[in-house]
Amino acid sequence: MRCMTTPDNASDKAADAAAEPTGIAAQDWAQASADPQYRAAVVDLLGALAYGELAAFERLAEDAKLAPTLADKAELAKMASAEFHHFEQLRDRLASIGEEPTGAMEPFVAAYEGFHKQTAPSDWLEGLVKAYVGDSIASDFYREVAARLDSDTRALVLGVLDDTGHATFAVEKVRAAIEADPRVGGRLALWARRLMGEALSQSQRVVAERDALSTMLVGGVADGFDLAEVGRMFSRITEAHTKRMAALGLAA
Repeated sequence: MRCMTTPDNASDKAADAAAEPTGIAAQDWAQASADPQYRAAVVDLLGALAYGELAAFERLAEDAKLAPTLADKAELAKMASAEFHHFEQLRDRLASIGEEPTGAMEPFVAAYEGFHKQTAPSDWLEGLVKAYVGDSIASDFYREVAARLDSDTRALVLGVLDDTGHATFAVEKVRAAIEADPRVGGRLALWARRLMGEALSQSQRVVAERDALSTMLVGGVADGFDLAEVGRMFSRITEAHTKRMAALGLAA
């Protein structure tokens, strides 16, 4: 689970930071968690994020086996370590609010495993594209939700979405591979489009199955989020995906 910061989304983040929070977003956890439905939504969110970070750690360790050089292996090992640290932060936060971390993560195992089973990379480059594109779609979604969380939870979520360095690493490696063999670009473009479809499908499935999360998205506990805004949110996520594809030198 990584948030890939690029020049394209830097201005969006600045605008988000400048926006004055209202409603739940202006409260801290002690105030906001008095609403049991909001609390349930946050537990779901933190559980999903925690398992995503744990899965990212495991996948980066596996990807390191495909790395062509020792330097690449070392770079991925450093990123994997950062992902595990993010997992620990989320695990500890769940425990501190009286929730059992494993129980909070369990409902999301099937969706994550389903996504990874359907999108197992066949080589090093596909693994890089998956981490850059696939994880970034999830990060975009969580950032959208974070803007409407209480201040304490928002700070934690945004912190664990910090880029571990994979963005620059992936772009450099993929662009170099395409420059060396332009035919690689077509194959990776098709792969990235498949990742996009699978990621959105699994995200929608998770939201549909978790009542607290779906209520948060359509405005039940998160101020200002209605069905029309959900549509705009997915449009923004799709637009960000197109920009990342361009950064990789691939056609969306």
